[in-house]
Amino acid sequence: MEYANHLSEYAPAPSEAQVAEEVARIRAAAKGYETDGVYRLCYSAIDLTTLSCSDSVESVTAFARKAVEFYTNYPAIANVASICIYPPFVETVGLAVDDTPMRITSVAGGFPSSQTFLEVKMLETAMAVENGADEIDIVINVGKMLEGHYDEVANEVEVLRGEAGEDVVLKVILETGALKTPELIRRAALLAMFAGADFVKTSTGKIDVAATPEAAVVMCRAIRDYYDKTGRMVGFKPAGGVRSAADAVLYYTVVREILGERWLTPQFFRIGASSVANALLSAIVGEPVKYY
Repeated sequence: MEYANHLSEYAPAPSEAQVAEEVARIRAAAKGYETDGVYRLCYSAIDLTTLSCSDSVESVTAFARKAVEFYTNYPAIANVASICIYPPFVETVGLAVDDTPMRITSVAGGFPSSQTFLEVKMLETAMAVENGADEIDIVINVGKMLEGHYDEVANEVEVLRGEAGEDVVLKVILETGALKTPELIRRAALLAMFAGADFVKTSTGKIDVAATPEAAVVMCRAIRDYYDKTGRMVGFKPAGGVRSAADAVLYYTVVREILGERWLTPQFFRIGASSVANALLSAIVGEPVKYY
């Protein structure tokens, strides 16, 4: 399908100076949202993540069990939204979280580089879903995006959308640190949404530049523009480098200021991280906590 020709229907991205000005305004506003209620919401929006080369059935099982024990240990605090792992561990997590509301997110489609055959990406996505993944996180083909092959980028997302199925949440990672310019980030976000993404996500956390408030502003403006034209709400997920409670609140504020309160639920706002869980939990209970 042709997608690139629809990009011209949307206003261009803001300039870097305009983005910087908006980020400065949002940073100032964020100070007013460092509250218990916001910390709790941000905690409930976390996709608790382990994506390490040293992951094993044993380590992932222990990780997932900690998340399950949270329901008993902190019954007054809403638990994280999901556990995010590599595809071979979907069944492992499924066994650990059985009989709980915990959702399972699997990266797929050649994560983190997206540099493999489309057929491999399709099979990996389909197998993760078959094994029990509720949500799939894929990465756009950044190389094709940088070369301007926009229809190829979007068509690949469309194919993987089909493999995941309509009942599965599809989050599309733009790897914004590699795209660099506001206009390229805007185009990537729009292409992902055109092709059926339920969320657009900043980063894999596997390259030097991960989530930034500047990229978040551009992406959320694209989500707003897309919603204004189509009426379809698409979620936003910062990931990579989100470590402190203040970091989480900053991204909460970006969403609140640009998209509004309707987006501030785990259905449309997620945070990809693990270390930030301890930071937010510490802020909620009022003392240092190292739970994960």
